[in-house]
Amino acid sequence: MGSFGSFTNMAWRGCILRWFRSDISITASTGNRFSINTQQRCGFRKAVKETKTKKGSVEETGSSHAEQSEGLIHKKGASLPAETQLAYTPPRNFGQLVKPLVFTVGINQWWNSLSEGHRTVSGIIAANVVVFCCWRVPSLQRSMMKYFTSNPASKTLCLPMLLSTFSHYSFFHMAANMYVLWSFSSSIVSILGREQFLAVYLSAGVISTMFSYVCKTASGRLGPSLGASGAIMTVLAAVCTKMPEAKLAIIFLPMYAFSAGTALKAILAMDTAGLFLGWRYFDHAAHLGGALFGMWYIMYGHELIWKNREPLVKVWHDLRTKGPGRGGSGGSGPL
Repeated sequence: MGSFGSFTNMAWRGCILRWFRSDISITASTGNRFSINTQQRCGFRKAVKETKTKKGSVEETGSSHAEQSEGLIHKKGASLPAETQLAYTPPRNFGQLVKPLVFTVGINQWWNSLSEGHRTVSGIIAANVVVFCCWRVPSLQRSMMKYFTSNPASKTLCLPMLLSTFSHYSFFHMAANMYVLWSFSSSIVSILGREQFLAVYLSAGVISTMFSYVCKTASGRLGPSLGASGAIMTVLAAVCTKMPEAKLAIIFLPMYAFSAGTALKAILAMDTAGLFLGWRYFDHAAHLGGALFGMWYIMYGHELIWKNREPLVKVWHDLRTKGPGRGGSGGSGPL
């Protein structure tokens, strides 16, 4: 028993020593009992040496990590941050400019093919289209009613006399008026010239509105009016008075032709009847006032008004037409 116990004791001690790799010290005590104490070999461990790297190597290491992270981003299919993305520059392709070039050339040829009268009224038609579009803006409704409709009961009376001439709320109303103006533009500009036509057209808008004010106030049937009909009736009456034998026709009935003098008489009769009978679909007072002004201007107004302003208009005409390659000569119709 004693030898077996000592052998067992030695074997056990070797096993324990092998297991704990000398981190465990075994102390024998009385009565063959053992106590196992785990402890460090030394109270102080050797500090790990810190590797000092240069600044350049640190930056290179950081860049390598950034490159690896970018590689991982590309592998995962994620997009780069906004600041790292390059601006996309589309390739230059002059072939896509063919359509704008053709459009520009076509517009230029179309404009040059127009008569002087058509080119003169193009600005008037464009102004009417702009005002028509403004009527479709809800925030402008109050201003449009105040300045672009003529009403003798309104607090604003003067500006609407001119601005209402360029104002249409109905597309059909605007299209009909602009068609008539376009149709008679070449004739009226050839008769009056560009400057005189513009002066007569603007004056006709004011005078026809004034005639409407007087008739509405006298009859007590107050209400707003708008449209270029009064000024266009001046143009129509002027052409019909100057060329009464010219043949006219209605756009929807082109097979029925009649003389300009007959058409003017029919228009005057219809507007006079509408004024006295109280027809309210059209402003017959403005129509009648515009037609009477057109007739009067062709018969007397040109001599009384425009001839007296001929020197001033001639100076303006020379300044407008004078330019490179023109030599100060040229004209736009009789003064």
